[in-house]
Amino acid sequence: MSISLTPAARQRMLDFLARDTNAKAVRFGVKRTGCSGYSYTVDLADAIAADDHWVEDAGVRLVVDARSLPFVDGTAIDFRKSGLNAQFVFSNPNMTGECGCGESFTVSDSIG
Repeated sequence: MSISLTPAARQRMLDFLARDTNAKAVRFGVKRTGCSGYSYTVDLADAIAADDHWVEDAGVRLVVDARSLPFVDGTAIDFRKSGLNAQFVFSNPNMTGECGCGESFTVSDSIG
């Protein structure tokens, strides 16, 4: 599994983990939604399942469930602030398109 974090994304995740002492990791994945098909999920994980894949990056353990891995493998995660807006930004080599508003994305038929 190859997922990378920019320093800004890593710091944001460390901040979230520091606020929840029950969290074991940050869970990254996808869910079916939107007009294009999939959207990203980023949540705190209280448990790590046996079939989860994980990577550790300077104190952040990032876990991905087996179903989501083909959709997100190779993704670079950044965190950006612009005015009052703050969000994770994903650079995903598996993405083949996205909806006009940028809330959902598509992947090759061989993955999805």
